[in-house]
Amino acid sequence: MANGLSREQRDRYARHLALPDVGEDGQLSLLKSSVLVVGAGGLGSPAILYLAAAGVGRIGVIDFDSVSLSNLQRQVIHSTGSIGESKVGSAAKRISGLNPDVEVIEIEQRLTNENAIGVIENFDLVIDGTDNFETRYLIGDACEALGKPWVFGSIHRFDGQVSSFNYNNGPNYRDLFPEPPPAELAPNCAEAGVLGVLPGIVGTIQATEAIKMILGVGEILSGKLLTIDARNMEMRALSFKSDSTRKRASLVDIEQKTRFSEISPLEFVNRSKEGWSPFLLDVRRSDEEEIVKLEGTDLRIQHLQVHTRLDEIPKDQEVVIYCRVGGRSAAVARFLVESGWSSGNVYNLSGGIHEWADTVDSSIIKY
Repeated sequence: MANGLSREQRDRYARHLALPDVGEDGQLSLLKSSVLVVGAGGLGSPAILYLAAAGVGRIGVIDFDSVSLSNLQRQVIHSTGSIGESKVGSAAKRISGLNPDVEVIEIEQRLTNENAIGVIENFDLVIDGTDNFETRYLIGDACEALGKPWVFGSIHRFDGQVSSFNYNNGPNYRDLFPEPPPAELAPNCAEAGVLGVLPGIVGTIQATEAIKMILGVGEILSGKLLTIDARNMEMRALSFKSDSTRKRASLVDIEQKTRFSEISPLEFVNRSKEGWSPFLLDVRRSDEEEIVKLEGTDLRIQHLQVHTRLDEIPKDQEVVIYCRVGGRSAAVARFLVESGWSSGNVYNLSGGIHEWADTVDSSIIKY
């Protein structure tokens, strides 16, 4: 590829080469580019597949979760045979089978304040395939601090949104949504449900935006929020501008954000054996509790209802919060800290029930 495309690549990318806006130079640009996809779920699945098919040379996939049966209704990069595998590993195998030109960077961890800068700085741009506000604001702040563009996507039942942020110093996520909503007002697709095909629509548009950025062609959704109503098959583009009064994110801001603590299931068990007795809070739904719950759980409150029952959660005792894989519990942990609980007393059980099953007790059901 040093001096151009190989014969096999000319065949593989023939339909791109026929496009005046792509051609050989454009295809070489794609092969030299790098994209980080945060989340190998509903949005990440189609985005990753189309980026790989297009010949994006280096694709980073960061996700801490494993494939479950309920994922397969919308997460098309995975298969029934992938159940139980890490989503990162499953996605990497699919990419390798689709296009051997692509180098896959597997990052099997959660994106956090501690690692976001180090991960994102290694890529040209980012695609947001997350389902929670905490990570989405982190992506926006980190990309702003690093000067990286990113493509936002969200889904809720029959509705989707797409926008491209921080493109050529254009508006960022906080210009549109200055602050995250409270945890109790932020249901994910497990709580609210989602039409299975909707992530495919939104994720494919996200991949399109990323490819256009790399090629430098067309009009980017910068300063525009594309809304998608799949129920009525309607799309609208809403315009917005940068807020000149808003403080811009910096590397220092990201690294110094107030955070709750993370504790692994193994560490939780080991400390408990030594006499540690925190208040154990389950923030899953009642039907999930019927499937499995951790021994010693003191209270279950669905995460959407936590704000109505704060008086039941002790402030003078350490609190460990858990859910299925750690996302909802992290949102509640942050909410408690923001509501006056000491950050030193609030712990998120990292990986939730799934990591407990993997590292502590294999008889625990991973659902």
